[in-house]
Amino acid sequence: MITHKFEHPLNEKTRIYLRVESLLRQLHLSSTFSDAQQYQLFFRSLFDLLEIFEQMQLKSELAKDIEKQRLTYKSWLNVDGVDHQMLQTLLSDIDNTHQSLMKAERFGQSLKEDRFLAAIRQRFNLPGGSCCFDLPALHYWLHLPLDKKIRDANAWTGSLQALSDALSLWLKLTRETGHFKNQIARAGFFQSDAEDANILRLSIPMQYGAYPMISGHKNRFAVKFMSFDTGQACTQDIEFELAICT
Repeated sequence: MITHKFEHPLNEKTRIYLRVESLLRQLHLSSTFSDAQQYQLFFRSLFDLLEIFEQMQLKSELAKDIEKQRLTYKSWLNVDGVDHQMLQTLLSDIDNTHQSLMKAERFGQSLKEDRFLAAIRQRFNLPGGSCCFDLPALHYWLHLPLDKKIRDANAWTGSLQALSDALSLWLKLTRETGHFKNQIARAGFFQSDAEDANILRLSIPMQYGAYPMISGHKNRFAVKFMSFDTGQACTQDIEFELAICT
């Protein structure tokens, strides 16, 4: 059975984390410049990340959340039946990631100080603003050899490696706290409690032709399924899988 996956954050910080994860993925996929237009996605993702860095102290928030996970897993060392070797390996990964994060520069600092990026950032986000007459510096850069452009892209993305590693670890451990369970949305509607949850994960069969509209917070949420074809609320029962991740 073909299904589509859906994730929804239950607090604002996790919402930012998921956006950053998506932008980092776009940045990585477009950094090869394998076709002539990939630079659009690359720079747009990079500048969107800079906007987020200016709005939120992401490094300190992520460091606190990684430390919270470390304390949680450390408390399991005294639990009977736990695989201590696996747990020690995990704690070592968390410690190394946390240390690298704390040593890293403030996210986006070197990117903001980059003369070329600073020259193109303001106009790049204008509608059609990446034309050669708007951004001659970008037009010149696009005509440099591919290996030079890739080296530049690697330098820019490399400054975000500590962020990428820490965020990937936090999201991986958070997602693993939730286990998919079968649920039924009666007449297309489902609600439940979610004490101190961060992420909802849904697996929905494509056969229903429906997508979820989710509202809620860390303690309670509701899911209303909408028909893709009509844009109206579904009235049929919908079977799906749900994982609540803390």
